[in-house]
Amino acid sequence: MKNKYLIGSLMCAMVIAVLTSSCKKLLEQTPQNSTYSEVFWQSSRDLNSAIAGNYALLRAAANSGTYNPSPRYYMYGDAVAKSYFTMQYVGDGLENIQNGDYTFIYNLNSLANWTSYYKTIAMSNIVLSKVPGVPEDKLTDVTNPAQFKRKIMGQALFIRALSYFMMTRVWGDVPLVTEAYEDPISAPHLPRSPKADVMKQIEKDCHDAIGMLDWGYTNTAEAHITASKGSVYALLAHLYLWRATMTDVRSNTPIAADVASADTTLTAVIAKGGYTLTDTSKYYDTFVGRSNEGIFELNMSENTKEGSSWSIANMFLRSNYIAYNSDNSRNYVNTGYLNDHFYKLTKDWQWVWTGSQWVWTEVSVKTIDSLDVRYRKNFDYRGTDRPTCIKYHNVVYRNAGQLQDAYVSNNMIIFRLSDMKLLQAEVALYQGNTGKAIDIINSFRKRYGASPDAQLATDLTKDQVMDEYILERGKEMYLEGHIFYDLLRTRKYETFVPWLSSTRFAQEGFYWPVYPSLFSDNNLLKQTSYWLGKI
Repeated sequence: MKNKYLIGSLMCAMVIAVLTSSCKKLLEQTPQNSTYSEVFWQSSRDLNSAIAGNYALLRAAANSGTYNPSPRYYMYGDAVAKSYFTMQYVGDGLENIQNGDYTFIYNLNSLANWTSYYKTIAMSNIVLSKVPGVPEDKLTDVTNPAQFKRKIMGQALFIRALSYFMMTRVWGDVPLVTEAYEDPISAPHLPRSPKADVMKQIEKDCHDAIGMLDWGYTNTAEAHITASKGSVYALLAHLYLWRATMTDVRSNTPIAADVASADTTLTAVIAKGGYTLTDTSKYYDTFVGRSNEGIFELNMSENTKEGSSWSIANMFLRSNYIAYNSDNSRNYVNTGYLNDHFYKLTKDWQWVWTGSQWVWTEVSVKTIDSLDVRYRKNFDYRGTDRPTCIKYHNVVYRNAGQLQDAYVSNNMIIFRLSDMKLLQAEVALYQGNTGKAIDIINSFRKRYGASPDAQLATDLTKDQVMDEYILERGKEMYLEGHIFYDLLRTRKYETFVPWLSSTRFAQEGFYWPVYPSLFSDNNLLKQTSYWLGKI
C-alpha cells in the first residue's frame, strides 16, 4: 500500500464485515471481505457494529507489543521508568527500553510502529464520515435517531482524540489524519504535524464529543467501557496538564491558561460524573473493572470471553496465580520502589556527628509503612528481593479442570476517579496552593489506612510537596500507564528514570523513534529528532 499509516476504505470493508456478526467479542475476530460499504450503514445495528469495531481497534493498539506479552500501553507509560520494576532478559531485547535504548529491532518493529493507532483513527474517520449520511428513517428501532447518531459520532471523536493523545505523548509530532479516504491508493502522503497542532485537534475533538454524549448511560452494558461526557472530560484534564508542561520542555513554568483549564475540567468531572471511590475493603474491584470509580476502561473481561492471555499481569504473576507460570517471572518490583514510596517517619535517638563532636539527638527515621492498603494489596513476595505486582490477578482458566488456558479478566483502566482527584493536587502546586496539595495527598494516605506517621507536615515547601505528590502518584497509579508521563510533567524524572538526564530531556529524548520502514513509501516523514543518526 502506498501509505502505510492510512488504511481508508479497505479497513472499513474489513472491520465492518467482521463486526456485523457480533458486537460482544470486541477483539477476537476473524476478518471477512464479503461486506462492502455500499450495503452497510443501513441500520442501528450497523452503526453499533462500526463503533464496536472502533473500540476493538483501540484495544488492539493498546495491547499490541513484541512477540512476548508486552502491551505497549504499559511499556510506554510504566516500563521505561526503570526504578519501579525490572524486566529480565529473555532474548527479545525488551529490557533495553529500561535503559533508554529504543533501537533494538524487535522494539522498533513493534513499539516504535504507530500503524495500529492509525488503524483505529482510520475507523473513527470512517464512522464520522458515514454516520451523518445515514437516513434517520432507517433507524426504526431507536427512540431518537438523531440523538443515536450523535452518540455514535461522539464516541468516534473520543476514540480518535484518545488515540492521538496516546501517540503525541509517545512520539510528539505525528501525522494528523482527520479525513476518511475512500481510495487509500490515492490518499495523500502526510508529514508529521507539530505536537501543538495535534493537541489542538485533540481538544477540538473533545469539545465536539462533549456536545454529543451524556454523563451517564441508559444501557448499563455500555457503562465505563464506552465513552461518556466523563470520559471526555478526563481526557481533557490530562491533555491540559500535558500541554501546560510539555509544550516547551525548556521551560519549567507551566502554561497558566492550560493549568486553569485543567482545574475547571477536573472540578466538572468529579462533581458531575457520578463516580465514587471504591471501598478499600473491595480494593480489587476497581481493577477487575466497571466499578463506580471507573471513568473509561477497555473491556477485557472473561464474562464475554475477552480476557487476555497476553496481559501485563502475565509478566508478573507467578505459579501461585497462574498455575503453569514460572516462579521466576519476567518482571519484578524493585524493593527500592517499595522502600521509597511506602514509608513513615518515626522518632528515634541516635548519635549524630555535628562536625566537631558526637551528639545524642532525636532524629526522624524512615521505615516501611506496611499499613497502607496499596502496599498490602498490590504486591506479593514483599519480603524477598523480587516482589511481584498482583494488582491484576483475576485469572480465569478456560480449561478449569486441568488449570490450563489462563485468561486474565481485568479491564485496562484508562481513567478513574482517584486519578482525577490526585491531579487536583498537581494543579494546586502549579497554582501555588501548597496547602491544598498537602490536604489531598494526606486524604489519600488516610483513606488507605496508612500510618499517621506517613501524613505530611503542613510546613513543607512547594518542591518537597511535589516530591511527595509524585510518590503518591507512584503508589496510586502503579502499573496503570501513567507513571512515566507524571515524571515528565512534574520534572521529577531524574530521580526515577536513571537514563533520562536533563540534557536528554531538553533534546526531547524521551520520545520514541519511528520505525524506519514507515519511511519507505512516504518521503515526507522524518525521524524523531533525538534519534537522527542513531537508527
